[in-house]
Formats: sequence, structure tokens, C-alpha cells
Amino acid sequence: MKNGTIALVGNPNSGKTSFFNALTGSNQHVGNWPGVTVEKKEGKFIYQEKEYDVVDLPGIYSLGAFSEDEVVARDYILTGDPDVIINIIDAGNIERNLYLTTQLLEMKKKLVIALNMVDEAEKRKIKFDLEELSKHLGAPVIPTVAHKGIGVGEIMEAAINAIGDKTSIENPLIYSGVVKHHIEHMEEILKNNNLPYPIEWTAIKIVEGDLNILKKLEEVNVDKKIIKDIKEYYKYHTSDSFELEIVDSRYAFAHKVAEHSVIRPLEEVITLTDKIDRILTNKYLGIPAFAIIMLVVFQLTFAIGEKLLGSFAASSIEGLGRLLEIFLIKIKAPGWLVSFIIDGVINGVGAIIEFVPLITVLYLLLGFLEDSGYMARAAYVWDDLMRRFGLQGKAFISMIIGFGCNVPGIMSTRTMDSKKDRMITMLITPFMSCGAKLPIYSVFIAAFFSKHGGLVLFSLYAFGILVALIMAKLLNKTLFKGDSSYFIMELPPYRIPTATNVIRNMWDNVSGFIKKAGTIIFLVIIIMWMLAVLPASVEPYSQYSILGTIGTFLAPIFRPAGFGTWQESVALFAGIPAKEAVVGTLGMLYAGQYVEEGVILVNAIRQHFTPLTALSYMIMVLLYTPCAATLGIVAKETRSTKWPLVMAIYTFAIGWFVAVIVYQIGSLLGFS
Repeated sequence: MKNGTIALVGNPNSGKTSFFNALTGSNQHVGNWPGVTVEKKEGKFIYQEKEYDVVDLPGIYSLGAFSEDEVVARDYILTGDPDVIINIIDAGNIERNLYLTTQLLEMKKKLVIALNMVDEAEKRKIKFDLEELSKHLGAPVIPTVAHKGIGVGEIMEAAINAIGDKTSIENPLIYSGVVKHHIEHMEEILKNNNLPYPIEWTAIKIVEGDLNILKKLEEVNVDKKIIKDIKEYYKYHTSDSFELEIVDSRYAFAHKVAEHSVIRPLEEVITLTDKIDRILTNKYLGIPAFAIIMLVVFQLTFAIGEKLLGSFAASSIEGLGRLLEIFLIKIKAPGWLVSFIIDGVINGVGAIIEFVPLITVLYLLLGFLEDSGYMARAAYVWDDLMRRFGLQGKAFISMIIGFGCNVPGIMSTRTMDSKKDRMITMLITPFMSCGAKLPIYSVFIAAFFSKHGGLVLFSLYAFGILVALIMAKLLNKTLFKGDSSYFIMELPPYRIPTATNVIRNMWDNVSGFIKKAGTIIFLVIIIMWMLAVLPASVEPYSQYSILGTIGTFLAPIFRPAGFGTWQESVALFAGIPAKEAVVGTLGMLYAGQYVEEGVILVNAIRQHFTPLTALSYMIMVLLYTPCAATLGIVAKETRSTKWPLVMAIYTFAIGWFVAVIVYQIGSLLGFS
């Protein structure tokens, strides 16, 4: 039985996610809001044997209509009818965070304020008069440290009490006389009509010049006379006539509240965060520091995930394969079944599963950086350089997310105010090395570059960023001209990462990888196996099989890049449904070809490649057509089939071109 719905609202980096995780634990699920691709997080919270729904809204700075995130959050608060809103505020940036609070107050919704990260504020010797703060905001204010679970129970108790409170909510903001007059005039026009939003709030937004509201009123078929009156109003008052006055009223209110309830020290306290930031966010040292940190991450990933744990996983799967083969032969299983299970499943899908330890280590380390507060700074230090290439710091956030998976990386572009920035970022995000490409790199690194594995891995990731920036500049000068939008971000304090958050982040990514291996990749390998052993009249896994015929037809395309055999060609195309299938297909084909010799994948690659061709192959994998899921999300985000097609073709062309350049120059210089 539903006892109430609680919505979490707050700025990015205010600790909202930590709050949601502390409340719901593992009792949560992620989906999309109806009709849009913005992520929707929901969970359950049990208090005194009663269950409550918790909805985690996207992190936003305001409730305007500049990004899809803001529209989704605003519409849910107004029409989704949450029983109470918990507004999470960063105690160290209270005045900036209160701007969003003022907009919630304008909506006259039941509020409970979580003054989060008070421990960090205390380190700066900042104190709060909670009673005064509560009086000004007309809502209970409770200090919390969400990632430690401090104050979470008290907040939920206050929120549940607020659900049953029947006291009417008032808007405490004071507008100038002229603005107030126009709001009241607009309320007269709007009254006695079935509006999708509250009358007073709608009047404020119209006077503020929010044309998105007018569009919404037209969509829901509000009385045509009202639409006519609003348009008539805009004939005499432009859409930006009172916008600045209303914005100033909100900031003035936030400043007044902070002035009366926040006690700051006479001299600013220099914290450990400030001292670290002098290096990590320094204009000249920030990007080199980022490069060093990421190099260490990749070195550890390869040293621990590949050399230490990877060999154990590989030997375990190889041993399982031998036991299964002995068992199948003993029970006199038909040859095709032995071939399917050993060559297809064990050597195909198993070749991918071998890299779970590697991916686990990478996501643990990236999760550690994220939870420590460093990744937000990475976007900040890259902002200046990104602008030189026609983008802004938010684009780098999407690129960093793309290191895990391109799909959420592309989805994260919805936070951008500028359509130009959003489109360019979508088109360059696939050049980021997602987790699915990691198994491909790893098998080639193990074959030829094992002594310098971390450095090679780092170089591939860095090269992807370089190509992305170059393409951003070209797209900025051709298809998408115009200025980039401004970049605003609150930098959270550094903190010791919590094991729960880091492990949950790692498990979300690794479980997705394993699930994909058991579904999409398994299906691709089955299809590849069938094509490789048919028709029955030819030798399986040979050039004369159906797969061999297809590969032979495709091979000349890649010959200038140095890897023009049929196996290598079909493996690349198998990687379009899911990149991991490249390794799975090579594992299956080489296992079938060398079945009598018992050659494992790494040794087979050494026989088919040279260090130079291995490098050009990895470059191709880095840059060519992204997976089907990425193309699908681009289609949803752009509401068009044109852009996924453009992305598929142009990334393939760039991948092929750069791979050819690498191979041809390497050959001229005498490398092999």
C-alpha cells in the first residue's frame, strides 16, 4: 500500500545520490521518464512498518526550461503530485543552492530542507542558525551528512510528518511593486480555467517570460481566449521585460536568508580541499595532474586486473573448457554440439568473461575517483581547453561517463543548455574507450605490449580524447556554428570514498557487462558459429564457410590498414551489435582453426598480427562505428534516424582512415 511519495530535489554534487542510496539501499530501480530519455531513479523506504516511494529527480541548478533535466524535474514536481519534497542543500554553498529553493517555494509545495555536508561546513568554521533558517523558508531544516547516514532518519521523520500536515503553504518571496502588479493581472486572466499548473506559479512564469509555459498551455488546449490574452500581453511587454527583476528577487531572498542564518568566520579557513585544489585545479597543473592520475589508474588496472587476476580467470575458463570437452566426448555427444559448446560458448563468450577482473578493477578505481570528489574537478580543469575546441566543461563530463559506457555518456548531454553543444558532444562521445573495448585492447596488449600495458592503455584513451577534440573543432566550424553555453558547477569537497557507493557503482557496470555477455554477445556468437560451420560440405571455420565467404568479401577494405584477413574483418563487424563480440568472434574462429594444436587466443593473435598491425587494429576498434545500443540512444535523444546513420558512417570512416595512416607510416619507418 502506498503511504506517500517523497521527491528528492537538489543541485548537482549536493549529495543527493548519497541521500537516495542511504534511504533506499538496494531497494531501487532505474528507468526512463515516460516519453524522454532522462534517467528516472525510484526506490522504496520503510518507516515504522509503512512503505513510502522515493523519487530521485535529476540534479539541477534551477527549474527553468533550459535543459530536458529541468523540464522533467519541474513537470514532475507540479503534476506528478509528490506528497513532500526533500530539498538537499550543500551547506558549504548555501546561498547558491537556495536559488533552487526559492523556485520550489514559488510552487507552494511541502518542503523539508536537508542541510547536507554540514561536517565540511564545520571544517570551514561555518555555523547555522537552524531556527532562523527554518523560519525564513517556512520549512523544517535538518543538518545531515548523507554519505555517513547522519541525519537521514530525522529527515525522513520530518518528511513523513509533513505529509500529514494540512497547513497551507505560502510563497515568502517579495517581488517589486510593478512585477507583483503584473503577476496579479495575469492571475486574473488565468483564473477559473483548468490549467496543467498552479495559477500563481503559472502567472509568475508568464511574467518572467518563460515561453515554454505558453507552449504547454497551447498543447493542453487551454481556452483560446487565454492564449490570445497572453500573446496580447507580450505585445506590450517583451518576454524578457521582467525576467531579470524576478531573478533578482530570488537572489535577494536567498541572500537575505543566508545573511540572517549563516555565521561565517571573520577570516576564511583554508581547508585540506583548498590546499589540494591549488594543485589539481591549477590552470597549468590541472590537466597534467589529470593525465598522471589516469595513467596510474590504467597501470593499476592492467597490473591487478590483467596480470594478477586475469591469468587466474583465463586458466579457470580454459580448465572448464577441458573438463566439458572430456565430459562431452565421454557421453558421445555429437561433434556439432562439442564444437558449439567448446569453440562457440567457451572460447567465444568465455574469451570475454576472462576480462571481468580487469573491468572490475577499472570501475572500482573510477568509482573511487568519482566518490572522492575528483571527477567533478576533472570537468572543471578541462573547461578552458574544451572552449578552444568549441565546447565547454559539461562536454567533458559526458566524455568521462563514456569511459564506462557511451550510452549514459550520450544521455548525460541532456543537461546542456545549448543544442549545438549537445549535438557535438553526442557525435564525439563514441571516440571514448568504453568498458566494452577494454577486453579487445587487453588481448592485444597481452600479446605484444605486456611490459607496457598500462601505458598503452592510457595512450589509447588519450588518443580517443584527442580525436574527439579535433572532431569537435571541425563540427563547430561546419555543421554546428555558434558560441558555447556557460559552464556552472559546484565542486564538492574531497572526502574518503564510501565502500558502499564505490562497490555499488562497480557492480552496476560489471553486472551490465556480464548480462550483455550472456544475452547480446551470446546471440552474436551463436550466429557467428553457425555461419562459420556451414555449409556442412566445407571444412568448418575455413575461408569457404559462409562466414569465411563474407569475411573474404570484406577483407580488402582493411588490407591498407594491415589486417586484411577474413577472420579479422568479420570480427570487426560482429562488434557493431556489441564491441565485446570482437574478442568473442576471434576466440571462436581461432579456437576452431587451431583446435588440434590447442592454441589459446593470445598465441593465435601473435600468429596473425604483428605489433604494428595490432596497433592499427586497436586504433580501428577505438574509433570505428559504436555499438547498436549507442546508435539506438542517439536516435532516441535526437528523435531522428539521420544522426545515428551519420554517426555510424563517419566514425567508421575516421577509424579506417587513422588505422591506415598508422599502418602505412609505421611500415615506411620500418616498424613491423
